[in-house]
Amino acid sequence: MTMAPIEEAPAAGPPEPAQRVVDAALRCIARWGLAKTTLDDVAREAGYSRATVYRMFPGGKDGLVQAVAAEELRRFFAGLAVVLDGAGTLEELLVGGMTEAARRVQGHTALQFLLAHELGAVLPHVAFANKAGVFDAAGAFARPYLERWMAPEQAARAAEWVTRVLLSYVACPAEDVDMTDAESVRALVRTFVLPGLRRPAAVDSSL
Repeated sequence: MTMAPIEEAPAAGPPEPAQRVVDAALRCIARWGLAKTTLDDVAREAGYSRATVYRMFPGGKDGLVQAVAAEELRRFFAGLAVVLDGAGTLEELLVGGMTEAARRVQGHTALQFLLAHELGAVLPHVAFANKAGVFDAAGAFARPYLERWMAPEQAARAAEWVTRVLLSYVACPAEDVDMTDAESVRALVRTFVLPGLRRPAAVDSSL
């Protein structure tokens, strides 16, 4: 079973009972993985009956997984927004956003279990050949922040590119770059990311 498609996160989280079930599902996934977690497991973890959970999420396990993905995406972007809202320069925006994102990914126990044991549940959403999913969501979120320093069209492309850079380092760590360390990320941003976002100088046609 794979995770439901990533959709745009809602502005607010689910009501308290549903939130309780979502949190229970995350604990179960972190413990047993997505494939082995059942609706009964989640209901027992949340302290509700299976029928109550099914009424909250009419789609059964698929509906619950979709709700969990949407809520975690909402939480992820809400946490990033706190960091990005305080950025005074493009460098601060990139360093703060990439560092916070990496820390949240590495500190997410359920996601880390899936990455280690059920990569097939995650890979379709982050595969570079698939532009949908995480890239669209990240682009929609980051674009307004980047537009403070660049044109809208450039901001859209920059948001996707920076997401690709971040995911590549998180998925395949490099010995000389620690994406959870702000100073390490700053060196990466200053050396490669910021130069890549600057408009290239006009080519001399006489050369």
